[in-house]
Amino acid sequence: MPQKEWEPKWSEQAGCWTVDFSVQGRRIRKRLGIRDRGERSLARQAAKNLWQECWQDHLNPEPEITGTPFFKAAKGYVDDGGEARFLPPLMQYFGRSTVIEDIGPNEMAEAASQIYPGRARSTIRRQVIGPISAVKRWAAGERREPAGDIARTRWLTPEEAERLLTAAAHLTLPRHSDPETETLAKIAFLLGTGTRTGECFAADVDDWNKATNQVWISGEETGAGKTAKASRWVQMPVRTLTLIGDRPIKGRLFRTPYGKPIVLRKNGGGQMATAFNNARAMAGLGDDVTPHVLRHTWATWFYAQTKDFGGLMDLGGWAKADMANRYRKLAPADLSERLLAHGWEFRQEFGKPDLRTIAVG
Repeated sequence: MPQKEWEPKWSEQAGCWTVDFSVQGRRIRKRLGIRDRGERSLARQAAKNLWQECWQDHLNPEPEITGTPFFKAAKGYVDDGGEARFLPPLMQYFGRSTVIEDIGPNEMAEAASQIYPGRARSTIRRQVIGPISAVKRWAAGERREPAGDIARTRWLTPEEAERLLTAAAHLTLPRHSDPETETLAKIAFLLGTGTRTGECFAADVDDWNKATNQVWISGEETGAGKTAKASRWVQMPVRTLTLIGDRPIKGRLFRTPYGKPIVLRKNGGGQMATAFNNARAMAGLGDDVTPHVLRHTWATWFYAQTKDFGGLMDLGGWAKADMANRYRKLAPADLSERLLAHGWEFRQEFGKPDLRTIAVG
């Protein structure tokens, strides 16, 4: 009986059974992994199975896939550090041949109905739509970099802040000789509390707890920035209290330079732009210093002095740690002492300095 072409051969060099055959011009040379020379019958069965599989693949080839298989992209996404929690059932559902180019809203909805029947829309967004979209963005090359590691955050040193405060204390209105005090008060509040400008404009006298020097930032004011999800108490340090001076008895805590109520605007914050820019120019600061930079400044100062990351997130109104985490890396080692030299004390548990001798201008 002629020997089958797939018959295994013992290799002294490899120390195991091997095969060497061809299937329509494709040469198959492989070690079978059987290292006992006495197991010839086992090696013959393994060799025959391999030969049959190779012919099966030749006679019934899988259709060529055009596009990026979701299964493959999902594995790459996870290997690159992406969230893997909800991907396994999606990878199983779409299999190895479904390409991401063919997965649209209808396909996502069908996958959701099969994997999570009857689940809430929020669950579908979190466990189906979100993960699929993340994999598609990754496959398209839109790979998220940690913003805090690559972006420079502008903040004011205590010395720069003093120049800005001094300039604000000397601002005057047209045809007025006395300085207007509202711009100084707003800058002092933003530096001391880290609120957004819209939150500052919306602050109300009734929300000021003078017993604790706290102000409630409400999430119900249209035009107050991102307060809808950031309602919180903010703490005014003594330096801020010293600088804001007398406040109205009722209504908004802060006013325009002319003493009128600030009109809140959706996506606002520019209501103090003219006065702020004038003070900035007088202080010799560049155009990169905006009212929002005062929020970055507070965050940098607060963490440098307290090392309280939880307090930073709570008082700053951040829902996620990504942005707040950036401020942990900015401050030089002597920042806390320099702040104290200018009367800025954020460590409430250590008491409050006597600021009666500290003035601006």
